[in-house]
Amino acid sequence: MRLLLMADGAVGAAIASFLMKRHSDDLILIITTEINDIYHEAYAKGIPVCLFDSEKKVLDRLYGDIDIDIDIGVLAWWPKILKPPLLDVPRLGFVNTHPSLLPHNRGKHYNFWAIVEQAPFGVTLHCVDSGVDTGNIITQSNIDYDWCDNGETLYNKAQAEMVKLFCKTYPLLRTGLYETKQQDASAGSFHRAAELESASKIDLDGNYRARDLLNLLRARTFEGHPGCWFEEAGKRYEISINIRKVN
Repeated sequence: MRLLLMADGAVGAAIASFLMKRHSDDLILIITTEINDIYHEAYAKGIPVCLFDSEKKVLDRLYGDIDIDIDIGVLAWWPKILKPPLLDVPRLGFVNTHPSLLPHNRGKHYNFWAIVEQAPFGVTLHCVDSGVDTGNIITQSNIDYDWCDNGETLYNKAQAEMVKLFCKTYPLLRTGLYETKQQDASAGSFHRAAELESASKIDLDGNYRARDLLNLLRARTFEGHPGCWFEEAGKRYEISINIRKVN
């Protein structure tokens, strides 16, 4: 197996570390976004690594410095959308790590929308196509959540489960013999990053079911990040909540 890994963030670092320890011979090139732990570990182990400046420069590196024969690509918490011709480089295509139970919550802010929409939650490994999180599903893992969860706990649960699912599935991925399942285009939901701000506004004179308002508030509760908000007399206020189980 000849693997092109594009990795970022804590999940990308954990997956990269797993591959470098267990399957280093598979790694033809690791691409990351900055000089970080992924970069340092790869460099220390003599595994080819480079920074992502543009798709053109990645293609130049693939065509110019190493053999272009790539079997599979993995996007491990990769923050950028790939397009052809880079998307078409691996013989078996790219596999993406997505922190939702597709087709639910495609796009951005999966942890917020899962709670607001009360959607099933989990993580997914799927094939990458020209759409956004629309490719065929390889495997998934469900994550249960309850009233004590918020946007932060779902984010953390998804990170841990994504690493676990990838490590469990990679032996199958490297065979190239895995089956996939087409997503139901009529099911689930899709959200853009720009939707979050307006969706987090509380209308002080609006009518809400208590359940819906509590879900909205806890969905946006994430330490170090803005909460839901409202305005009064030209001033803006933010709200975060804590729900705890008492019996």
